[in-house]
Amino acid sequence: MTLEQRIRAFSQMGLFIKRHFDGTHLSSETKLHQGLDTLIETAGIYNNWFIPKFVKDALFNIGIFLSEEDLRSFCLQIKDVKPKTIAIICAGNVPMVCFHDLLCVLLSGHKALIKLSSDDTILLPFFLKLLVHYEPQFEESILFADGKLANFDAIIATGSDNTASHLQYYFGKYPNMIRKSRTSLAILSGKESSEDLKNLGKDIFQYFGLGCRNVSKILVPKNYSFNHLFESILDFGFVINNKKYGNNYDYHRAIYLLEQYKFLDNNFLMIKESPDLYSPVGTLYFQYYSDNEEINAYIKANKAHLQCIVGETYIPFGYSQQPVITDFADNINTVDFLVNL
Repeated sequence: MTLEQRIRAFSQMGLFIKRHFDGTHLSSETKLHQGLDTLIETAGIYNNWFIPKFVKDALFNIGIFLSEEDLRSFCLQIKDVKPKTIAIICAGNVPMVCFHDLLCVLLSGHKALIKLSSDDTILLPFFLKLLVHYEPQFEESILFADGKLANFDAIIATGSDNTASHLQYYFGKYPNMIRKSRTSLAILSGKESSEDLKNLGKDIFQYFGLGCRNVSKILVPKNYSFNHLFESILDFGFVINNKKYGNNYDYHRAIYLLEQYKFLDNNFLMIKESPDLYSPVGTLYFQYYSDNEEINAYIKANKAHLQCIVGETYIPFGYSQQPVITDFADNINTVDFLVNL
């Protein structure tokens, strides 16, 4: 299978997703669209975090970076390789979160041995079948692992710091990309508009804050008032109706009250001062800064744990969860790793 065939198949997948959301369905694909609608509605049965709104958000963004133009530009770095089998251990915190790794493996000309997360078992198989529908030769390049991983040449995996240490212990002898925990930071000046802060709400609440690109902490100037922020994010109050989110919120609120911690609360988000970077679901940490030197020092100290930085001179508010095709996890070029095995 040529690189051109691989690009064309993924481009067709992108067009299918685009047609799905703009309603311009091809009559020959009616059953595929009906099947996807069913999966979007039922994904939350298997994983209560995967509400239809967030599944649609994830798929819509994948459709954007599967444009033929972006794919061709992305593939300029790909050279002919001797096909190897790459194991991919998928995470399940965000719908289809491992899709970019799979895209890189298959575009590079390798075979993918996929270990699905138990939290995301139905969405990815649908799109892999769709890929084979557009390019039947892909069937030989897509394998699923049931149980113990075996017979592979390299591995890509993402997990918590604790999980990563175990993965490194078991698979460190193979060429690998084993990623650890990361999260994202927003920097506020106090001059943000209501629209800016509403968009920040998207960075905080999309996927219930479970992704590495979600903002879990904000840096704010001394004497910052949080009233404007609370007023601007009211549209995201629906998150509290999710049982898993609500349970997390109630649990940590009870702890903060028992420990007599100071925090602000709007009945679906608690904002608490903390030097830590990773905040629990339902909580947003904040820290004051005096000047740009303090901001730069904080970023430098936490560089290894930051996936995105949102703010006026960084990623625009509202775009942390809209990566482009060249945005690599941990800022490590996956394609470069794959073509140089």
